[in-house]
Amino acid sequence: MAEIAQIIKYEGDNSTFIWKHPCEDFNTTTQLIVHESQEAIFFMNGQALDLFGPGRYTLETQNIPKIGKALNRTTGGDTPFHCEVYFINKTVQMAIKWGTDSKVRFIDPTFGVPLEIGASGEMNLMVSDPRKLLVKIVGTMNGIAWDDRSGGFTKSLSASFRPLISTAVKTNLSSCIKSQNINILEVDESLGLLSDVLRRSIIPGFEEYGLTIPEFYVNTVVLPESDPNFKRIRELHTISLQKKMVEAETTIKTAMAESQASITAAERQAILEQETTVTEKARREAERELIRAQTEAQAAKMSGFAEAEVMRAKGYNEKDVIQAEVQKAYAEGIGNMNISGSGGGVAGDMIGLGVGMAAAGAVSGQMGEMFKGFGTMPANDSPQQTAKIKCPNCNSEVPENSNFCLECGAKIELPNENEIICPACGKKTNKGKFCMECGAPLIAKCAKCGAELPSGAKFCLECGEKL
Repeated sequence: MAEIAQIIKYEGDNSTFIWKHPCEDFNTTTQLIVHESQEAIFFMNGQALDLFGPGRYTLETQNIPKIGKALNRTTGGDTPFHCEVYFINKTVQMAIKWGTDSKVRFIDPTFGVPLEIGASGEMNLMVSDPRKLLVKIVGTMNGIAWDDRSGGFTKSLSASFRPLISTAVKTNLSSCIKSQNINILEVDESLGLLSDVLRRSIIPGFEEYGLTIPEFYVNTVVLPESDPNFKRIRELHTISLQKKMVEAETTIKTAMAESQASITAAERQAILEQETTVTEKARREAERELIRAQTEAQAAKMSGFAEAEVMRAKGYNEKDVIQAEVQKAYAEGIGNMNISGSGGGVAGDMIGLGVGMAAAGAVSGQMGEMFKGFGTMPANDSPQQTAKIKCPNCNSEVPENSNFCLECGAKIELPNENEIICPACGKKTNKGKFCMECGAPLIAKCAKCGAELPSGAKFCLECGEKL
């Protein structure tokens, strides 16, 4: 009889997926220890009975119903019994290597040339259904691992699944590169996409046997570096990259030139706006000066009009003022005569009167003429005749102080020495530098020497330049 085991447990190599405990005869006092990363399956008479998770178990009838019932039917529950225990490793086996056993034919979609490529990588593997794995792959073996180096098993998962992996990779690698429009020379940029596609194509074959692949990685796509066709494709790709670089540099330079042009245009616009502002300020200042001059001229004109209206309302004009000044001077001359009898007598008084009259003549040029022959008495005693002027309407003689013609009734406007005709607007205005009506300058200047010219002059009085 085989030795009866008291404790059943497994603390061996973690790379093993399923391990069968070597002891097969147990009694109801045997202890079963299952670690956190394990499961245990009891076989009795070739039939899988209870599945135990992590913990410590005593092989008693009340704790193990299926085994207890079988044990009672066969031995009565007190004698040793024959049973098999398989431990299943539930940990994820990391970095399991895989690779294609031969080259994969690939037709480049751009140039249509055939190439031979390969692929390799790693994957993570774990047990998803222990019963299915035991029934379909392990059977009566002592266990199974990915390879046969760890436990000396008669079969390995690597040998079992290598054809499945190779076929799935060969079938889907080329089609994925074409369908995703991946450049064969830039395939390393799409290894993640290739890994997802190949995992989805491989995982159903593993799940059929109670295994699953949490992660699948394509680490390398082997390219035919020595193939002449591949070398030509690489050269053409290099030329295409250089062309793209030149186009990119041209685009950058164009963008920089446009940006600089925009900056320059903005600067010029700012300068133009500044110059426009300065010119506008000067123009407005000139307009204000012109308006100020026109206002002053208009004020002077209105002041003259107002003074003339006041004089007219009082019944006299400028001529009456001059006559009043003459009479005042005459009176002062009479008052200066020597009435006390001292001095030169009558001759001295006459001389004093003549001096007074001469002073009056200095006051008014018009009235000075009447004192030139003051010492000569008129030839006859007839009354002094009033000066006559011509009516501009009927050409008849009119007394000088008349405001209307005695023949046709036209208003008589005496010429005013203080008024001139504006050469710009043609209207009468007071003498000055600017026209009171339009504001135009009234004093002309010689274009050659710049001297001021009298109104109506045809030649410059300074240099003789013809105007």
